[in-house]
Amino acid sequence: MNKSAHAFVNQLLIGTLVMICFSGSLGLGTVWLRQQISLEANRNKQLEAQLAEVNRHLDETTAAIAAEQSPDALLRRDAAWHLGLVPPREPQVMRVADDVEQRLTAKNRARLFAGEEPPSGAAVVFHMEGGR
Repeated sequence: MNKSAHAFVNQLLIGTLVMICFSGSLGLGTVWLRQQISLEANRNKQLEAQLAEVNRHLDETTAAIAAEQSPDALLRRDAAWHLGLVPPREPQVMRVADDVEQRLTAKNRARLFAGEEPPSGAAVVFHMEGGR
C-alpha cells in the first residue's frame, strides 16, 4: 500500500474512534440525566406523601379543636370541672353595621361632654415646652 492509502485508513480509524467516544459520552450523559430525573421524581413523591400526611394531621387537629369548642362540649367541661360558667349565648359574634371608628368617637365625645372622667391610664398629656 502506498502512503496515501495508509493516511486515509488512519484518518478513517481516528474518525471512527472519535465518533465512538463521542457517542459513548452522549449515551453516558443520557443515562446519568435519566438517573437524576428518576431520583428527583422519587424525592417529589416522598415530599407529596409527607405533605398529604401533614394535611391529614392538620385536618384531624382542626376537627378535634372544633369538637372541643362546640357549646355541648363546653357545657360538659363546665359540669365536669364544676366551674359554674354561664353557657354561651347565640349569637356569640355580633356584627356592627356602621363605622366602628365613628361610633367609638361619638361615644367618647358624649362621655366627655357629660363630664365623666376618662378611664385611668387612658389620658395622655403633652406639654409643648417639654416640661412635666
